[in-house]
Amino acid sequence: RQAALYVPAHIARPADPAHSAQVARLAGDAAARLGGRTMVLTTTLRALRSIGDALAERFGAGSGIEVLVQGTLPKRVLMERFRQGGANGEPGCVLVASASFWEGVDMPGEALQLVVIDKLPFPPPGDPLVEARCRRIEAGGRSAFADYSVPEAAVALKQGAGRLIRRETDTGLLVICDTRLATMGYGRRLLAALPPMRRLGTQAEFEAALQELAGATERI
Repeated sequence: RQAALYVPAHIARPADPAHSAQVARLAGDAAARLGGRTMVLTTTLRALRSIGDALAERFGAGSGIEVLVQGTLPKRVLMERFRQGGANGEPGCVLVASASFWEGVDMPGEALQLVVIDKLPFPPPGDPLVEARCRRIEAGGRSAFADYSVPEAAVALKQGAGRLIRRETDTGLLVICDTRLATMGYGRRLLAALPPMRRLGTQAEFEAALQELAGATERI
């Protein structure tokens, strides 16, 4: 009841060069409705830079929204600034982050109401440790993808989604911008790893949920 999941069907596949730009547009449109209160979690530093640059260009000085990007300030400072977003006349905030921000980040209350994940967090295929583990699994006659990559992605996805609801009174939306979650067979395993939340099937339902969140915030 407190959270909803939306997997936008219209967004480009992660391998498409247009993907990060479309994620930035979706996150920016939603953040504009919410007055900030948005965290974008990326799976690569390239996406972090691309999405961060696009949002910073969109929300310039005087926009009422400040874009915070991992690496520009210490993590502690970014988190403190994000928590202050929208309070006491401060601009609302959009935080774009990767890696360490997927876990151990606590933003309870109204400061964070939308988490956007750019794509499914599968282990990086070029990582030597990942490659070694995959070779060992396959040497044993098993599937490295099914027995290693999917379980690892499920854990990471659960951690990222966990940034949204931190206490019983929190409400919010989770957007996963990867259509594979809805179209591939392994998507069911990944969905099962997420906290229970209602599904939004269309963009219209997502827009209505955003409007409901924005209206609730205005009444506080």
